[in-house]
Parts: sequence; structure tokens; C-alpha cells
Amino acid sequence: MRTTLLLAAGLIACVPALAQAPYPGDKPITLIVPFTAGGPTDKVGRDLAEALRKPLGATIIIENVGGVGGTLGANKVAKAAPDGHTLLLHHIGLGTAPALYRSLPYKTLDDFEYLGLVNEVPMTLIGRSTLPANNYAELAKWLEANKGKINLANAGVGSASHLCGLMFQSAIKIDMTTVPYKGTAPAMNDLLGGQVDIMCDQTTNTTGQIESGKVKAYALMSSQRLTTGALAKLPTADESGLKGFNLAIWHGLYAPKGTPKAVVDKINAALRTALKDADFQKRQAALGAVIVTDARLSPAEHKKFVEAEINKLGPVIKAAGQYAD
Repeated sequence: MRTTLLLAAGLIACVPALAQAPYPGDKPITLIVPFTAGGPTDKVGRDLAEALRKPLGATIIIENVGGVGGTLGANKVAKAAPDGHTLLLHHIGLGTAPALYRSLPYKTLDDFEYLGLVNEVPMTLIGRSTLPANNYAELAKWLEANKGKINLANAGVGSASHLCGLMFQSAIKIDMTTVPYKGTAPAMNDLLGGQVDIMCDQTTNTTGQIESGKVKAYALMSSQRLTTGALAKLPTADESGLKGFNLAIWHGLYAPKGTPKAVVDKINAALRTALKDADFQKRQAALGAVIVTDARLSPAEHKKFVEAEINKLGPVIKAAGQYAD
């Protein structure tokens, strides 16, 4: 009788272990994009989710948690259960937030597991179609002649376009009237309507407008030209006379701190596979994004890179004196 009871107890103890499927199991994964739907980071997130589904063997749901320059969505992931079922796709804003916000509800370098860098997206300097300048040299003259009357749009404090605008004003030493919007779409709409003069934004959001001729493109704000796509002929800022200007907006993948190493490793392996997906590569190339293939694909190097960006960009933001709170 005692032997029978012990055997039964042993079988019962084994049931949870036998029933627990390996990650991700049957539970869907939520990929939080900390910006509104339809924006450039949202586009990258949806493309990445599609590419990740097969190697992870899971349903991936996009959840847009916009607001406060991406910090609301980032905080939601930082506070989520560390089981790999809540992930974050964030851009360079994760690295600028420590300087923009005097108090963050999370610690950028301590409260996330870094899963790997995804891509780098060049910024483009664009203007309303009615601007008299047709190239960067002419734009530089126009900006000089119109000091105090220039409206520079951005997608909100903490956005990629906000950072680019700060760096551009600092580089040319001309202050402009900054007009922040609640997202990229309304900023672009007012640029198309001629309510604002210029904007610096990601190729993921500007390529279509440039191709259609609805805006004027003046420069690619990175150190190298794109080799493919519609913007391959667009000169860099450095080539155009703005020497040394180099800004690319990167995107990375994150999980809550404490996510098991086995889960981190599986997501990282899936990310590496997803970045080689032909459809993903095609979509990213069409948007002007460059997929990361170097050491920053590893969690450790990804974290080192973000820390270096914090140290590089923080002084620029603080010198401008534009805080979000």
C-alpha cells in the first residue's frame, strides 16, 4: 500500500514538469511598440513581428503604448512578468530618455534584458514643397536669410525627429521655432500642408513622400549614402557641406530584467533568423533601413552600444536645455 502511495505521489509531482511546454508554449507574445500606430517604429515592429513568428513558433501581437516619448511603453515592459511573453521594440529614444527626463520610472541599463540590435535607419532632412531651396546649399542660404522665422516640426519631445532637430540646429548654429506634434503623422501632415517649413525624420517615414514629390529632400543625415532604393542618389549632409554630421536611428529588442537566460537565448536566436528573412530584408530596404549584421546582435554588445549612445547623446540634449519634464 505504501509503495502504491509513493508511486502515485511521484507521478503527481511529475505532472507540472511534463505539462510545462518549452518557451513560448501556447501563450502569445506581446510586442510593445512605445509609439502610435502608423509611425516609423510601428512599421519596423510589424515587419519584425511577422519575421519572428516562424522561428519562435508563436503568435505575436503588436500593442502600441504611445506617450511621453516612448517611456510609457518602455515602463510597461520593465514592469512586466519576466517570462519572455512581453517584449519591447524601441529606438534611439531609449538612449536619449535619461537626458531628456529628469526622472524615469525605470533604469535604462538595469531594468531590461538586451536581446539584440535590429536595424539602423538614416534620417532625412526634408522641407515643404513650396520652399524656394532645391538642394542643401540653397537651403543653407535660405535658413541664414530667414533666421527667427523658421518653423521646425518634430514628432514630439523625445522622438527621433526631435533629437535630429536639436543636433541640426546645434550644427548650423541657427535657432528655429520648434513645433512638437503628437506623433509623426500629424507633423508630416502639416509639413505637406505648408504650415511648417522643415523636418528631420527617419527614412521609414519620409521615403514615400520624397518619391511622390510631396516634400523636398535635402540630405541624408548619416555618414554614408544608401546603396539601394529610392534614396540612393540623395547626398549625405557631410557631402553637402555639413561636415561630420552623422545620425542614424537604431531599433533594438528588449525583455524585462530577470527573463531566464534560456528564453533570452531563444529570442536572440530567433532574432538572428528573422533578420535574414527575405521578406523582412526587402521591406526594410524599401524603407531605407539597414539591417544590423555585426556584434551588436548579441545581448552583451547591444547593451554596451546603448550605454555608449547614452554617453554620446546626453551632452547634446543637455546643452540644448530642452527637457521633457
